[in-house]
Amino acid sequence: MSDTKAHAVDTALIRELALLLDETGLTEIEVGAGESRIRIARQAAQMAAPQMMYQAPAAAAVVAAAAPAAAVNDPASHPGAVPSPMVGTVYLSPEPGAAAFIAEGQTVREGQTLLIIEAMKVMNHIRAPRGGVVAQVLVKNGQPVEFGEPLAIIE
Repeated sequence: MSDTKAHAVDTALIRELALLLDETGLTEIEVGAGESRIRIARQAAQMAAPQMMYQAPAAAAVVAAAAPAAAVNDPASHPGAVPSPMVGTVYLSPEPGAAAFIAEGQTVREGQTLLIIEAMKVMNHIRAPRGGVVAQVLVKNGQPVEFGEPLAIIE
């Protein structure tokens, strides 16, 4: 085999990885198969320093009062929401026919696997960011999810 073929670059894979970086907001991703590895990275844009805003105390009270109502109507704004860290397909169990990782009403501990998201044929275990009780599972097995979409609520 010639040296050129041994080091051929899969430009379609590079394009897919670059799109995944854009979709997820990540700055770096690396994939590998056998001894081959591809690493795509970009420099993070310099963010401007946050500007301080003064909010009148009366307005703060109105915002605080509105927050619980928003959490009830929008699972993404719930303080116990577990957002998807990537775009992919959700799997609720480790393999077809197996019991689900979690169920509503179940107590979970920090770091416990909640579900799997498959992205580009890589199975990513999504772990509980905190311990608590699973109040709601917001996704179904085999469902595609977007970055930031709420997956479950842990209270």
